[in-house]
Amino acid sequence: MTDTYTTAATAALRSRLPQPRAYLMCPPDHFTVRYSINPWMASGEPVDTTRAMLQWQLLRDTYRSLGHAVQLIDARPGLPDMVFAANGATVIGGTVLGARFRHPERAAEGPAYLDWFRDSGFTSVYEPRRINEGEGDIVHAGRVILAGHGFRSEPGIRHDLEQLFGLPVISLRLVDPRFYHLDTALCVLDADTAAYYPAAFDAAGRAALAACFAELVEATDEDAAVLGLNAVSDGYHVVLPAQAMALAAQLSARGFEPVPVDMSEFRKAGGGPKCCTLELRP
Repeated sequence: MTDTYTTAATAALRSRLPQPRAYLMCPPDHFTVRYSINPWMASGEPVDTTRAMLQWQLLRDTYRSLGHAVQLIDARPGLPDMVFAANGATVIGGTVLGARFRHPERAAEGPAYLDWFRDSGFTSVYEPRRINEGEGDIVHAGRVILAGHGFRSEPGIRHDLEQLFGLPVISLRLVDPRFYHLDTALCVLDADTAAYYPAAFDAAGRAALAACFAELVEATDEDAAVLGLNAVSDGYHVVLPAQAMALAAQLSARGFEPVPVDMSEFRKAGGGPKCCTLELRP
């Protein structure tokens, strides 16, 4: 007799389909670690700028090879973290909510990204009223928006998100300073599946995620420590740090196709593939 679970699992594996995406990226022309605003930056390990550029170019080319569109914003001098485009805004249904950064070192990035959106023909562009660091803490999960807080974005951003995007918002409190943004501890793989690091969330957050997703993939301590969850999924392909090998194996077993990339230079500033990628949702 056919095992019901096996049949369901096989059906799930066959249903994984990639969806074409549009991304905004910023080249690391000025990327370096010149200040410390998260634990990753405190190591003092110098950035190999040539290697960082090659890693970023490979990420850009990987997206294009998977059929995704990539637009570019010019890097601005004096903004070494502008390469982390995910923090620049949140875009859902063509509506743009700008970012407002907690630390003064990154404050000018918010207006720089808003300028790009206005110059690129986006007509529904909104200035932020509260501190929010874009897709670093705001994750579109299809039916809901997940909003992280605890280190950077304000908890009250949920009210702005609900009003602007018309979707229910689930607030998630981050408790480990290594995972200062939601996108360092969680990756939405598709509408029903997410990968996460449980220890980065409080008990209420873990319960909320369990209620939100039919399946949660738990990252190991080792994979979380290389920012393995700072990944980008198109529903089938998952672009993730090459060092997160156990997570890649878990994803493969569930019918996703891991696409490993080395972003180790950006990890020195607390970033990875997702940090360098802002999704432009029409």
